[in-house]
Amino acid sequence: MDAATELGPVTLRVADAGGAASFYQEVIGLQRVPDVDGLPALGAPGGSPLVILREVPGARPAPRAAGLFHVAVLVPTRADLGKALRRLAEAGVGIGQADHLVSEALYLSDPDGNGIEIYRDRPRSEWKWTNGAVEMATEPLDLESILREGDEAGGESARMPAGTRIGHVHLQAGSVAEAVRFYHELIGFDVTASWSGAAFLSAGGYHHHLGLNSWASRGAAPAPAGSTGIDSFEIRVPRAEDVDRIAHSLGAAGVSFERDAGALRAGDPMNVEVRVRVGGGSAGA
Repeated sequence: MDAATELGPVTLRVADAGGAASFYQEVIGLQRVPDVDGLPALGAPGGSPLVILREVPGARPAPRAAGLFHVAVLVPTRADLGKALRRLAEAGVGIGQADHLVSEALYLSDPDGNGIEIYRDRPRSEWKWTNGAVEMATEPLDLESILREGDEAGGESARMPAGTRIGHVHLQAGSVAEAVRFYHELIGFDVTASWSGAAFLSAGGYHHHLGLNSWASRGAAPAPAGSTGIDSFEIRVPRAEDVDRIAHSLGAAGVSFERDAGALRAGDPMNVEVRVRVGGGSAGA
């Protein structure tokens, strides 16, 4: 896939769209942007929608189902991550944390149990590659220095900054091999790392635009439509020819898809709708 490929908005199923929107505004720090197809949407200043909310009254998380692991929101700087950490701490939200070598990350769940990662990337010059695989790990995060950097930066702290975007989407799969076949062989992402029960894929040498694991979902069926989780996410490519290539690849493999003037839409092995449209330009910068 072209190095300019990037991810667009993610649509999540929630039980109460109004309550969820308040959480994403007040705790995550996103702001309301114009609705998308009649659904409430949230983004960063001056940007496109990042998270779209589809209300499914009474929806609850589906235990041990394939689908969303987390949606990852990428902030521009370490100071921005520090400000996000301060917001989460002041809101009393429980968080996980990890230094992944290529990035520093905070983890939490929204009120509907949808996983969220907020992270910042280290410079690409600091990433280490061996035989085409990027080195990643899960090490303790230096929370105190991140908080301090955010506090010392000053300025706006209640909201996510301009330039915030969807960095990657991480999915739980019933079969990682089947999911890799779809996203690598048919869609065209490169595999950047893999180990027992997990694989990571990207375009243009990014550490990953897509994570796949079966740590708690091996052999599981897709989450039912009446549960919380992920409905769809968008892949933005720079040229119409890129959409044509994916359409040809899917068709040759016998995978059904729909296409109109705006986007190509296909279901992945986790029954997540993947939308491919022209609009890439800054992924992994």
